Amino acid sequence: MSISVEAVKAALTAVVDPNTGKDLVTGKSAKNIQLDGADVAFEVELGYPAKSQIDPIRRAAIAAVRAIPGVGNVSVNVHSKIVAHAAQRGVKLMSNVKNIIAVASGKGGVGKSTTAVNLALALAAEGAQVGILDADIYGPSQPMMMGISGRPETVDGKTMEPMENHGIQVSSIGFMIDPDEPMVWRGPIVTQALQQLLDQTNWRDLDYLIVDMPPGTGDIQLTLSQKVPVTGAVIVTTPQDIALLDARKGLKMFEKVGIPILGIVENMSVHICTNCGHAEPIFGEGGGERMCAEYGVEFLGALPLTMSIREQADSGKPTVVADPDGPVAKIYKEIARKLAVKVAEKAKDMSSKFPSIVIKND
Repeated sequence: MSISVEAVKAALTAVVDPNTGKDLVTGKSAKNIQLDGADVAFEVELGYPAKSQIDPIRRAAIAAVRAIPGVGNVSVNVHSKIVAHAAQRGVKLMSNVKNIIAVASGKGGVGKSTTAVNLALALAAEGAQVGILDADIYGPSQPMMMGISGRPETVDGKTMEPMENHGIQVSSIGFMIDPDEPMVWRGPIVTQALQQLLDQTNWRDLDYLIVDMPPGTGDIQLTLSQKVPVTGAVIVTTPQDIALLDARKGLKMFEKVGIPILGIVENMSVHICTNCGHAEPIFGEGGGERMCAEYGVEFLGALPLTMSIREQADSGKPTVVADPDGPVAKIYKEIARKLAVKVAEKAKDMSSKFPSIVIKND
């Protein structure tokens, strides 16, 4: 009995990618199906970093195709291919950064920087090339959270090499100033500094650049929306009404400037007592999910209020590297995967497909 490509495709429609919710055919992940007599070989291409997901998806795909009557050997290559996706209109993409994700909050103190660094580490753990841009010029915290000290090197005197730890490339104004030195700068200088940090850092072929935004909706947010090619934004909030009030302002700002909201993360959703394990929602319950329902955006996940998250970030080894197999790291990784899938579902950048038109005068 001869095996057909259609029979293989039909079998693969039964294999659902648990991260996208789509089967391998509908999601256009199954590619390059080749038949050699009764033997079948094909590829499964995922649009997001998926080191931990490759084996279960491969096993499911092989099992589905082996169920076809008369099939011989089945060979499957599952891999990730992360591409550049469209940013806001009129802003040119960077050649060395595929996707820029802004992590923002309406107000300070909601754990935005801790969330940003752990999401970056989670994406890297799944096999992506990741960088962090610390855009909080007045209160840079990424050097401490990433456990990096010292000054960045420059080879040509004009650009600087990113600092690095835990496999993440980092750029921050915090590397250029003393920790106790206040940034007494006006808005135009701050936005110029942000632009220089972004453009004059020699990022090395990043799949994702996570931008740790300052709180609020001021000059830096405006510069980011006008001059930086942002693929999408993540809003971090706590369930508290006052935090949600400001988170809504942040969300509305990104909508106004044409930057899509990839989702909302609710931080400090429930406090877990270190002595008895009692869980108590001290900042309220369900605020992030209600906000998602109100604005039609995805709820990416909720993180508990635990001492370990704070201690690990303060020590320069955030949760995802300090306790990679622990329950909190698992939540960060799930959120990061959802985030990467949301990016993968966005329109691809087509600007590189078009030829540049040069007009010459004869």
